[in-house]
Amino acid sequence: MLTELEKRIIASIQDDIAITERPYLEIAKNLGISQEALLEKLKDLCNRGIIRRFGATIRHQQSGFEANAMAAWEVDEDRIDEVGKTLASFSQVSHCYRRNPTDDWPYNIYTMIHAKDEKSCREIARKLSDKASVDTYILLFSRKELKKTSMKYFPSGNSN
Repeated sequence: MLTELEKRIIASIQDDIAITERPYLEIAKNLGISQEALLEKLKDLCNRGIIRRFGATIRHQQSGFEANAMAAWEVDEDRIDEVGKTLASFSQVSHCYRRNPTDDWPYNIYTMIHAKDEKSCREIARKLSDKASVDTYILLFSRKELKKTSMKYFPSGNSN
């Protein structure tokens, strides 16, 4: 069960966080608590598994990456961890995760590759393939970003 303060903390970080020298201090001030108390609470929420991940969402096209490709890889189940670590080690890969294959779709590891153009994405995928020793994959290129928002679990009383 979450306390009211914990709900307010979660609400305060589910929107964009201000790009300032001390963003946690600003959030803490808005909540009426100290920065130390906020950071301690965030750490506790992570340790309890209530917050699983805390990270930035990059607007790839606005960052200069004009091409984005979801690479779907067909990997032997006994190599999932090894291959996942190899694929995730590339700086051009922002996401790497496992999904269950289906009868119609044999791919079970997915990576998001970012580059300046589609040709570069294809070259990066080839390097990933060589490094991971996985030959069966498909590239699905992004054509248009339709939605990029995070879940809202609690209403936010103020915007950051």
